[in-house]
Amino acid sequence: MVRVIYLGGLGRSGSTLLERLLAELPGVRACGEVVHLWHRGITENERCGCGRDFGSCDFWSQVGAAAFGGWDKVSLDRLARLRESVDRTRYVPLLAGPVLPAAMRRDLAEYTSYYLRVYQAVAQVSGCSTVVDSSKHASLAFCLSRCRELDLRVIHLVRDSRAVAFSWTTRVARPEASAESYMTTYRPAAAAAHWNAQNGALHLLARSGTPVLRVRYEDLAESPEATLSELARFAGLPSPGLGPAFSGAGDTHSVMLGTAHTVSGNPMRFSAGPTTIRRDERWRTAMPESQRRAVTALTLPLLVRYGYGRRPA
Repeated sequence: MVRVIYLGGLGRSGSTLLERLLAELPGVRACGEVVHLWHRGITENERCGCGRDFGSCDFWSQVGAAAFGGWDKVSLDRLARLRESVDRTRYVPLLAGPVLPAAMRRDLAEYTSYYLRVYQAVAQVSGCSTVVDSSKHASLAFCLSRCRELDLRVIHLVRDSRAVAFSWTTRVARPEASAESYMTTYRPAAAAAHWNAQNGALHLLARSGTPVLRVRYEDLAESPEATLSELARFAGLPSPGLGPAFSGAGDTHSVMLGTAHTVSGNPMRFSAGPTTIRRDERWRTAMPESQRRAVTALTLPLLVRYGYGRRPA
């Protein structure tokens, strides 16, 4: 049984940073956003975190051979149809319930088998017993929670909704693509709606019996060593004292990162060597007041619950 640490939440919340730190612990291998492996990796042949194209990366070639006998053996059309039938946010209430319709149960078992084979192959090729998947989608976390062959641990990563909404409005290049490409952008109100939906869904997952631990991006950036230690205990990993060495204090820390074979994520996944960790607070001065007020109003209940509101969490 392979242990999978699944990073859940909404994008632009610091999941790539967290994934890279977890990957520095002994026995842990980060994969990036496996939900995008099928299109961005196999179909589009985008760059792995190591810098090579997916198809020419030795690590992912070995994983494909171990999992499926080669990536060309994967039925991407079938996988896409299965995803449409089970892995969507609108299915979360059904996935959170005790009983699924028989047809959905069959599709779900087949769908999660693709991920199971990838995780098992990553563990086999890397020699690591723990795999990190930073796909973030709550619906995929619900799907994986029903796979009995996985030891699933979910880290629910949250960040101030106003910082997240501001980040989604910024234009960020995707250096992994062969042609000029940029990460998706959302208007602040749309980002707020996604923030509510993804974080709210993960509350339901925690009630279902799946191990879920919530951590704030701001705490990770301010106290990376202490936060990583807490997460390691939750996931049953070795002490962070055996992993990355942090330096610095207060608002700025530094850590040495190795090369990671990640298939998708923030451009930070290409960073290696000495890396600075500090909170990104640009939204406080760059975000228009009207947008800040709107996002605050739309997300206030969870903002307060997570300790970002005027009242204590």
